Amino acid sequence: MSKITTIENVLEDIEHLNIEDQKYIVELISKRLIDRKREEISRRAKEAEKNYKKGKFKMGNIEDLWEDLNG
Repeated sequence: MSKITTIENVLEDIEHLNIEDQKYIVELISKRLIDRKREEISRRAKEAEKNYKKGKFKMGNIEDLWEDLNG
């Protein structure tokens, strides 16, 4: 079964729920997404801190950054 079919089946099942249960699912998914975003931010911050401690970073202004990205 493909992911799209599975998602479609889940959405169909949700449509059969009452409004309160649907709201609860939306709230639950929203909170889980927020938690995942926090975890990703935390992971990236830890990685950046490690790189900073190892001296793996560059300093400069916006023009320097732009040059690094496009140069």
